[in-house]
Amino acid sequence: MNTILEFLGSDHRVCDDVFAAAEAAVAQKNWDSARELFGRFQAAMAHHFTMEETVLFPAFEAHTGMSAGPTQVMRMEHTQMRDLLQGMQNAVAAADQNGFLGLSETLNMLMQQHNLKEENMLYPMSDRVLGGERDSLILAMQAVKS
Repeated sequence: MNTILEFLGSDHRVCDDVFAAAEAAVAQKNWDSARELFGRFQAAMAHHFTMEETVLFPAFEAHTGMSAGPTQVMRMEHTQMRDLLQGMQNAVAAADQNGFLGLSETLNMLMQQHNLKEENMLYPMSDRVLGGERDSLILAMQAVKS
């Protein structure tokens, strides 16, 4: 089975690809496509956050004893991203191109920084600390419904 880094890093790419497609649809004012793609992006992000927050983070915290460390920062950033996603949802529903693209620029920067922290620090640490449970944790994340 994959490492946690490979599994969740791959999910980052899936989210990024749908995000780029939604942004392109908004830029072209193709609102039907933009709403559909943004809905898919929002669902993909919610699923990703849920996998981390309900499976990975609790396991990491239990093994390291660090509940005020990297997982706390990641949860805080998830909250910031959820707020931006809500604003983007409102903008796409209202066909507000400028509002959507302004928020998407902010979200894109936050996501890039967030993903780098996870892929360069948290996921490799998780693979080391949770190595014996890695396969079962990945299976548990795959089973998450959001």
